[in-house]
Amino acid sequence: MPIHSLMFGWEYPPRHLGGLGVACQGLVRGLVNQNVKVTLVLPFAADGSKDNIDTLCPQEEHMQKIRVASLLLPYDSPELYAQRIQSIPNETAQIYGENLGSAVHVFTETSVEMTKHLRPDIVHAHDWMTYEAGLRSAHHHNKPLVAHIHATELDRTHFHPNEWIYGRERWGFEQADHIIAVSNYTKNILVHHYGIHPDKISVVHNGSSEQPIQHPTPYPLAHHRHPMVLFLGRLTIQKGPMHFLEMASMVHRYDPNVQFVVAGGGHMLPSLVNQAVKLGLQDCIIFAGKVTSDEAQKLYAQASCFVMPSLSEPFGLVALEAIAQGTPVILSKQSGASEVIGHAFKVDFWDTEKMADCVLTILRETSLASQLTSEAPRVLQRLTWENQANKVVSIYKNLLHT
Repeated sequence: MPIHSLMFGWEYPPRHLGGLGVACQGLVRGLVNQNVKVTLVLPFAADGSKDNIDTLCPQEEHMQKIRVASLLLPYDSPELYAQRIQSIPNETAQIYGENLGSAVHVFTETSVEMTKHLRPDIVHAHDWMTYEAGLRSAHHHNKPLVAHIHATELDRTHFHPNEWIYGRERWGFEQADHIIAVSNYTKNILVHHYGIHPDKISVVHNGSSEQPIQHPTPYPLAHHRHPMVLFLGRLTIQKGPMHFLEMASMVHRYDPNVQFVVAGGGHMLPSLVNQAVKLGLQDCIIFAGKVTSDEAQKLYAQASCFVMPSLSEPFGLVALEAIAQGTPVILSKQSGASEVIGHAFKVDFWDTEKMADCVLTILRETSLASQLTSEAPRVLQRLTWENQANKVVSIYKNLLHT
């Protein structure tokens, strides 16, 4: 009999704002290919729109989906939820939850009740919003709970957490039978900042569905345009967009021909635009806004290099997306991706001077740029979602036989 995983998540394509949704989809597909039955429980807005978590790939016939009416959104904070709830009628707010805590409670109550009839072998919960639902379901079914952590509150806030969310995370880690962290970097945070014993944590790096291009050439069309340096990610403190601008200003002083693109949406956009003007970058930088997957691939392919200056990045799927397009990458040392991509420049997020030097070196040394991309096929071949899902299946089996 195949293992049946009852999985609680809060982001899934086509509705996703960050890497967690992509990772969750990749893992689910990988598990299905490993003959695991997955029942995926997700919050969604009950308005019938195309943005609902309702569109799943046809090949996922072994995956059952359960949709729970909820106003929870990825990367919610108490403040963001409170702002959003003000725009809907009071009677609706009372149904979904008048604040973030009550919204999580409603999701928990509803999702646990809706899944009581199932007979899972294991319960798997993604990030803090789902940990209580996972724990209560695990207790109801008398099955082990796996807590999967993709990003902690410390990552999102540069170690200035909302204490309530931090407490919910820590409680979930303590209650879980086992924890999956997406990197050794994240495991160390759990050990040193949450007090979790390292033996309770397994590291399963995120996988990739990307196929490397066959014959990458450093920054194509170089003879027809200026070199371009790319940032792609949510415009939040965690992703380091201000450090990218600081680096850009240093590069611009040495080479005014370099162009910069900042792709992604987020609350920091107005302040980033103002800062770019203060730094004199207004004529050489484009703020592209949130981009689709196809648009992102084109940006990677056109970029001379990709910079991920995250202050605290549990993994960083964008780095794998970049190397798949034959793009040299510069990675923050404070990231999980730096653990699995060997051929890359790795710098501390705060060392913008070193970051700028790395960019200029890549633009100047075409042979080095080619060397940085040469490892990409091996990395992507090793980090398939099937391989990573197989590691998760091993964790399941160990829990079920102990």
